[in-house]
Amino acid sequence: MLEYRVEAKRIDAQGSVATAKGAEIVLDTSLGGRIDAFNPAELLLAAVAACMIKGIERVTPMLKFELHGVEVKLHAVRQDSPPKIVSIEYALTIDTDETDSRLELLHKNVRKYGTISNTVAIAAKLEGTIRRRA
Repeated sequence: MLEYRVEAKRIDAQGSVATAKGAEIVLDTSLGGRIDAFNPAELLLAAVAACMIKGIERVTPMLKFELHGVEVKLHAVRQDSPPKIVSIEYALTIDTDETDSRLELLHKNVRKYGTISNTVAIAAKLEGTIRRRA
């Protein structure tokens, strides 16, 4: 089994910092919010996006799928009581000349093998589309 480790530390009332390996992310943990840092919900969405992009990087060589770029847009809905994310919608846009059936095969593989997306899908509705960049 793989294991992951992250450490987070409060800097002040305006924010915190998380570290893993040699990387650092400033966290929006302020009650007033910060525009220069990701809040917890945005971090969750970023994790789902990173999972999908990493999944695409993993399966494209196996599928011999040619692409020039990937974009993921996500939107989450939060309920107030109890507070939780109830749904996440995503739109994957792939810059490719592959056929529609190959694009759907890529989408199927991304959905099937995503560690973070599979984990999130247990807790919230996770739905999305894949399309070719115009």
